[in-house]
Amino acid sequence: MKVSLITGTYNSAEFINDCVTSINNQDYLDIEHVIIDGASKDETVDIIKNTPNRVTKLISEPDEGIYDAMNKGIKNTSGDIVGILNSDDFYDSNDVISKVVDTFKRENVDCVFGNLYYVLQQDTSVIKRKWVTGGYNAKKGFKNGWHPAHPSFFVKKELYDNFGLFDTSFKIAADFELMLRFIEKHKAKTAYINEPFVRMRLGGESNRSLSNIVQGNKECIRAFKKNGIPVSKLYPLIRLAPKLKQFINH
Repeated sequence: MKVSLITGTYNSAEFINDCVTSINNQDYLDIEHVIIDGASKDETVDIIKNTPNRVTKLISEPDEGIYDAMNKGIKNTSGDIVGILNSDDFYDSNDVISKVVDTFKRENVDCVFGNLYYVLQQDTSVIKRKWVTGGYNAKKGFKNGWHPAHPSFFVKKELYDNFGLFDTSFKIAADFELMLRFIEKHKAKTAYINEPFVRMRLGGESNRSLSNIVQGNKECIRAFKKNGIPVSKLYPLIRLAPKLKQFINH
């Protein structure tokens, strides 16, 4: 099975080396890395080109934001499985992709996901929070605050072909809406691996400010409505519980 990994970049020179290197170091051989750069004004593109990599396609041009870049990346992939790794993030170990592919083959599922560690920007050995996802429970599901960490989420390409790409009208929670659509609306079969897949540097877009957190919650509720899935008006409070567990797990 061929694995396509997509990274969107924009002025990502500070940390892009870690991202590219972690993909290049994977022990699974059949990987293509597609990078969609939003016409960076710093050294991002030069760093990518001068770092040992598995980049099969690098497109650098203006785009409409990170989800537009992800959609462009998906359209430029040729793999059976698609994963998305943000430019500031990197895989926790060199066998993440091997484990993902083994699970797809063994369990005949549509999606595979694992855990995510939040780390300090400048010292990624320091873990501040652990997103221990847990397996999908259809009776509880997204409405009870559960959902996978998107950077740990791998999907068969055919799901994008059949059920659509990221909805770019969502500025913060398009990844949430897409996972909700695939898993809850279209009943994609899932498998969970209880291991860390990704290390994410703290300071992401969705948690950067109070206004972004509020907007993210509003977009999550809109995602339920868009997909015809009932949800409590208290959902923003409900989804706090799993987030608090991230600190307890740490």
